[in-house]
Amino acid sequence: MKLFKRPKKPGVVPMPLWLQGMFELGQAAVLSTLVVILPLTGVWAANGFSDRDYASLARLSGQAWLLLHGVPLSLTFPAGTVGPEETGGLLSLIPLGLTLIPFFLAWRAGRRLARASYTDQLWQALLGALGTYALVGTAAAYFSGNEDVSISLVAGGLVPLIPAGLGLIIGARREAGSWVRLIGVDLTDWIARTSQHSRWAGSYLWAAVRAGVVGISAALGLSALLLVAAVVLNWAQMVAIYERLDAGIIGGVVLTVAQLGLIPNFVGWTLSWASGAGFVLGTGSTISPLETTVGPLPALPVLAALPGGQMEFAYAALLIPVAAGVLAGWWFLREGENHFDEWLAIKIHARWFTAPVSTIALGGIIGIVAGLFAMAAAWISSGSLGIGRFTEIGPEPLWTGIWVAAEVAVGAVIGYAAGPWLEHEKRPRPAASDDILDRV
Repeated sequence: MKLFKRPKKPGVVPMPLWLQGMFELGQAAVLSTLVVILPLTGVWAANGFSDRDYASLARLSGQAWLLLHGVPLSLTFPAGTVGPEETGGLLSLIPLGLTLIPFFLAWRAGRRLARASYTDQLWQALLGALGTYALVGTAAAYFSGNEDVSISLVAGGLVPLIPAGLGLIIGARREAGSWVRLIGVDLTDWIARTSQHSRWAGSYLWAAVRAGVVGISAALGLSALLLVAAVVLNWAQMVAIYERLDAGIIGGVVLTVAQLGLIPNFVGWTLSWASGAGFVLGTGSTISPLETTVGPLPALPVLAALPGGQMEFAYAALLIPVAAGVLAGWWFLREGENHFDEWLAIKIHARWFTAPVSTIALGGIIGIVAGLFAMAAAWISSGSLGIGRFTEIGPEPLWTGIWVAAEVAVGAVIGYAAGPWLEHEKRPRPAASDDILDRV
């Protein structure tokens, strides 16, 4: 079955799918490269770089393109630059806001390829697209390296496929409208052939996973609001740092773009801070509601929004993941898929026992899902600048996941238990055992 009908003109041979995939994602690579080259060219034209060679500008643009795709850069500092001896480090702090540029370009390409493909032929377009992007990344890694920056060709070819591949698949799925139209596999039909108990268990787990996604989404959203509030309250200090830097119009624009590119990273740091796990800005530093210890920081205006001084109300930030868990538990109640509670009611005829046990189990599942996503967010938002003490930047993924999982789980239990009162109705009781057995 064809996803969408391609218009054809008499005597016109349609472009092969693999070639169209190469063209679509090659176009995305070119556009994302222009996003990097244009601001760097402005800085270069304003004498912002000591090396005025065109080749050095091209290499720097390639390095920046690879970094925003998540490729780590191995830096080498000659003796006398950072210390008395030659030192090196790994630059791995990814500006996630800029990574969204190739992601959305690939998302657009995925939609266009889905419109041009049959269900059983989409793999040809995707293979051509991803193969082209891998070649572009490998070429960028090969030509962008020098004596100061070395880049793995394997990482240059494979790592950019992560944001590009995700964008392609999500865009194609969005255009197709269903997985069956995209890959030809009908999951609904496969589920219908399973037993009723399996369908109930699957519905329960799937609803709990979605509730966990609701919880982590709410936690990230509330953390973003907290970040905005911190920026607004410290706006005067940020402006003062801009004035002291006196970077000029072009330098100020590039500095602002770089900070905007790091906003998703800052949201992940804020979530870790609000959970109590905290984050670090350099070796030996700690920034959390429980303790704040920092050393000298670079003159980055947004860092003026860091919490400091007397923080009597910092502990209130710990309620952010809990509030997100309340929303997740309430959402699960409205979904009405607590089949584990129904199963317990069949096996054990003691409501005073089955209700708390099923609710606690539900909170645990939702918390684990939210914690895993929080761990992933902490991992991709952290990294290293590869220089001096700034080899450790961002939250610690494991502790962030543990703290968020525990707090969201507590909130989910509260939200599910208090949901009926929030909606001014009685808590739904599991169906009678005879009725459930009759449905089986």
